[in-house]
Parts: sequence; structure tokens; C-alpha cells
Amino acid sequence: MKLNLTNPIIIFDLETTGLNLTADRIVEISAIKIHSDGSEEIKTRRINPGMPIPAESTAIHKITDEDVKDCPMFGNIAKSLAAYIEGCDLVGYNLLKFDIPLLAEEFLRAGVNIDFRKVKIIDVQNIFHKMEQRTLVAAYKFYCNKILEDAHNAEADTKATYEILQSQLDRYPELKNEVKFLSEFSVNNKNFDYANRIGVDKDNEPVFNFGKYKGRKVKEIFRLEPSYYSWIMNGEFTLDTKKVFTEIRSGMLQSPSK
Repeated sequence: MKLNLTNPIIIFDLETTGLNLTADRIVEISAIKIHSDGSEEIKTRRINPGMPIPAESTAIHKITDEDVKDCPMFGNIAKSLAAYIEGCDLVGYNLLKFDIPLLAEEFLRAGVNIDFRKVKIIDVQNIFHKMEQRTLVAAYKFYCNKILEDAHNAEADTKATYEILQSQLDRYPELKNEVKFLSEFSVNNKNFDYANRIGVDKDNEPVFNFGKYKGRKVKEIFRLEPSYYSWIMNGEFTLDTKKVFTEIRSGMLQSPSK
């Protein structure tokens, strides 16, 4: 079943140097942009991460230091990529926990301000887990009856993700063919930051999702223990998380949309 769109959507996948949101970098990004008229365009680009690619990561996605040595760094493509994404809703597999937080970090490091909280997001993995509880390769086999031969290749994973979403719409009549519905259905948690360090309590107020103050209101702790903010700013938290904590402290932050 084809997606019923009002805005264009971008389905994307990243290959990276690792899984650490603060330390690792993107080495490849692939995106399918689907316009409201149903037309599609695919773009795949390799990126020089500015650091060695660990052997264990290369073993997964097959991208080596030699492959990316002459590729642009993320900062060189950040503005054009942000312009490409602007006005689009986003789709991916496990993008809420990894791809979006890491991509947001890369944009912040490049000095490009892009707010993914303002767009609708469909996480195909969450739909899959709610319905069947499997992995991407198994999802492709289950929904499309195909073997994902080139897993961990960004373009192959991106194409498979799109096929899975279309098959999910065919399989489950209770899934509305509407990006807003699919976004709300596949986004499990409302958080203030991409890395899920700042949660939302029953009053829609930011609370800590970690450490000794887990479950406590952020504003209350910053008032009682101002040094805790300084500890966070000097700690190994993502740039986005630090930015949100700063906005909470200064009173600039608005609650996430319901």
C-alpha cells in the first residue's frame, strides 16, 4: 500500500563509526525522498568521519578509512542536507533511539540548527515491535518475504525500511495510512531530548531519566543543587541534551507536543 502523504517524507539510514552518540560519527547516509505525488528520489553519500573507522564497525557495514578518505566531512554538507530535509516528515528503523540523536549531534557540531521535534516521525521498528517483535532482517523476511542480502548497507537498509512500512500498511487494517497517525503510533515516549536523558512527568514537566535524581523534576534539582547543572555541562552528554538542560535552566523550554 502506497503512503497517503500531505507532506513529502524522507526515509533514511545511517552507517557510523560506532554506537556512541557523543563520540561516534556518520560514515554514510542514504535517503529516499517521497513527494506528495508519489515520485521518489534516492540519494546516498559517504562521509569522512574525521576519525579512524574501528575494524568492528567496518566488519558490519564494509566501509573502510580508504573508502571515505576523499569524501566530504559532515560540516561540508550540513547546510545542503538540512535544506533537503526541511519541510519533510521522517521515517526510519530505530531512528528515535539512534539515527536522529546522532544526526542531531552532527548538525549541532556543524553549527546548523535543525529541530526534528517539529516534524512527524515514523519509527518502523516500533510498529514492528508492537505488532510482531523482531529485527530488521526478520522484519524484511516476515513482511516482504525477501532475504535482505546486503544488510548494514545504508541504501539497502533504507529501501528495505520503505518496503516494510508499505507492507505493514497492507497487513494491518488498523494502521491508518496517515503520517500523523503512524508517527503517534510508532513514537513510544515523549522526551525533551533525543538521547532520552530528560523525560516527561504526569504534569508534562521535564524530569531526569538517569542518575541519583531519576524521576525528579529538573527545575527543582537545579534550584536545590546548582552545581549539578555544571556537572552535566562538563559530562559526556550529547550536545542536544546539554542544550535542552540549558533551556530548562533559563526557562526557555516548552513542553513537548502531546
